[in-house]
Amino acid sequence: MKVKVPFFNYPHMFTSQEEGMISVIKDIGRRGAFIMQKDLVVFESNLAAYTGAKYAVGVANATDGLQMALMAGGIGSGDEVIFCSHTMVATASAIHFAGAVPVPVEAGPDHLMNPDVIEDAITPRTKTIMPTQLNGRTANMDAIQAIADKHGLTIFEDAAQALGSKFKVKCAGIFGVASCISFYPAKVLGCLGDGGAVLTNDEKVYRRLLLLRDHGRDENGDVVLWGVNSRLDNIQAAILDFQLKDYARVVERRRVIASLYQERLGYLGQLLLPPAPGSDPDHFDVFQNYEIEAEGRDELKSYLSERGVGTIIQWGGKAVHQFRKLGFTQSLPYTERLMERMLMLPMNMSLSDGDVHYVADCIIDFYS
Repeated sequence: MKVKVPFFNYPHMFTSQEEGMISVIKDIGRRGAFIMQKDLVVFESNLAAYTGAKYAVGVANATDGLQMALMAGGIGSGDEVIFCSHTMVATASAIHFAGAVPVPVEAGPDHLMNPDVIEDAITPRTKTIMPTQLNGRTANMDAIQAIADKHGLTIFEDAAQALGSKFKVKCAGIFGVASCISFYPAKVLGCLGDGGAVLTNDEKVYRRLLLLRDHGRDENGDVVLWGVNSRLDNIQAAILDFQLKDYARVVERRRVIASLYQERLGYLGQLLLPPAPGSDPDHFDVFQNYEIEAEGRDELKSYLSERGVGTIIQWGGKAVHQFRKLGFTQSLPYTERLMERMLMLPMNMSLSDGDVHYVADCIIDFYS
């Protein structure tokens, strides 16, 4: 009998914790506490404490957050920002709408920014380096920081997919001036809609972010700069804070699933799997996604689909620099080759061990 293993089970995200979420929603509704209330402040404080950041600012979504982070950190017109092309287009659009120029570079074997190519992309206009902490893994921040220090550059992070991920015991999102976190429903910590946050250790950046997200208004209601409307809804903040209390267990379960995939599929020469949990002492991965490289990727995807297994090719199989209508002209052959091989397997809290074994059985059958 064919088993159904969807890539992500959106109803389960709610039904698995329905009683608690309904309780939160009723509490917020009965208090009429919908915009910029104490629940947002509490969540921001708890999120900052969890990551080790001094400040967290809730915003409407991570893309807004990244743009505002750049703006608050002094990045603007004519500045060049180096980023890894293996990322969502939102990374580049945040740079663009902050007024800066996105400069894509190659990914490395870990699918993250390759530090070895950064210096070749630096020009007199380069202002900052922005690694994407992708799939729940943090890049080699020692190497990136060394390059930034050498050339007098700042670092911002797109940590949308990396809440709780660590490099050398330090959480993603607190290595540079500021970073963004996404709370899209399919994230490890997801809300019931769009949501995001900005992390920073810089008080000046923090104060500016508070203004930027709320029409440029200060605590007295006076408009002191041009701002936008990008506030994290209070009800979403409360739902996120409710889930944050259980976050360590969620991360551990995802690492168990990753270990099962490694145990079942690690011997297959046709696949390149993400590093297994505990295999690299410098990295603690939260496995937002389980992105593999696969020979015959398209055929494998079709084979799995026929057997009820949902998979995804991130961003339609294109890295950001391949969206030529956005004006990119770079050739990044390593990343382009990766995009032809990469496939994401199911990785979420609705998966049972049996589901993972079924997915693995199907993949083994395909290659045999």
